Amino acid sequence: MTIGAATGDQEYDRATAVKQFDESKIGVKGLVDSGATTIPPFFVHPPENLCNSTPSTTSSVFDIVPVVDFTGVDSDRRSLIVEQIRNAAREFGFFQVINHGVPSDVINSTISAFKAFNEQSTEVKSQFYTREMDRVSFSTNFDLYRSKAASWRDTIQMMLSPTLPDIEHIPAIFQREALGWNQEVRRLGEVLMEIMSEGLGLKPERLKELSCLEGRWMAAHYYPYCPQPDLTLGNTSHTDPGVLTVLVQNHMGGLQVKHGDEWLDVKPVSDAIVVNIGDILQMLSNNEYKSVEHRVLANPHREPRISIAIFLNPSRMDEFYGPLPELILPDKSAQFRQFTLTEYMGKYMTKKLDDDTLINFFRL
Repeated sequence: MTIGAATGDQEYDRATAVKQFDESKIGVKGLVDSGATTIPPFFVHPPENLCNSTPSTTSSVFDIVPVVDFTGVDSDRRSLIVEQIRNAAREFGFFQVINHGVPSDVINSTISAFKAFNEQSTEVKSQFYTREMDRVSFSTNFDLYRSKAASWRDTIQMMLSPTLPDIEHIPAIFQREALGWNQEVRRLGEVLMEIMSEGLGLKPERLKELSCLEGRWMAAHYYPYCPQPDLTLGNTSHTDPGVLTVLVQNHMGGLQVKHGDEWLDVKPVSDAIVVNIGDILQMLSNNEYKSVEHRVLANPHREPRISIAIFLNPSRMDEFYGPLPELILPDKSAQFRQFTLTEYMGKYMTKKLDDDTLINFFRL
């Protein structure tokens, strides 16, 4: 029997179907490998969530989502780079960075390593299938049991900082690449935090002083072929909870950013790194920078889409965060209340990914 399917007059029991699928530990890749030609009903999204869910066929979108050249970031070009990123963070919440100093072979080997993990046998992968968030985990949808509809992807999650997992708990097939990528993102993250601070008119060290680089979490997504891509999504519309997200993707498109009422494709650029603003940075910036909705379309191609995101977050769980005092002005009062990361992450871990943005819990 196909997982999640109803038979005859038997009433469809979503909770049972989800549990059956999760306990099989095969992921969506396992469904594809088993020859599934339809998707289980709990992956089907309502039509209103699928509006405009086809990639753009025009090239204009490439020119809309900014691509920023980091060449000379420590030279007299820095002021131009700061301006370009400030404008992108205010208007789109997304930009791509090129000439960032991360070697092309590092990006490609990292993508290849996570692809290789997902293309192992179910018997090998299932050893890591778990919903425990305090270890290296492999699963389908962290909010599988809470979401209104599941999304067509499998994910490896891993804490990188302030505490790495024990080395022996990191799968050997991507161990070296994951640790190396962590170091590259930390280096690039320092530069990005400085630029984001400068774009707000603050001293370069301001965000780093708040430990905004020290809580790093990785999510490596694998989007296999979907037999019914018009009925589901690879990742439902959401905003990211942290400060910044730093992401690499292979050449298979599908990432979209919402701008006004339009969904814009973030088309892959060779060796580029995608950066987007998270909810916490929107609040720290007192609404200057925007954390925007984005999603990933279900993959209609036989070749998988791979993306690896590292979320840069503060690490001081019991300190209070909110709009920076320097950004509360006579003509612009604080837009958000103070909060601790313990409170914030508690709300995040109990919400559905497709629920309303967390920011609205903290607005004044």
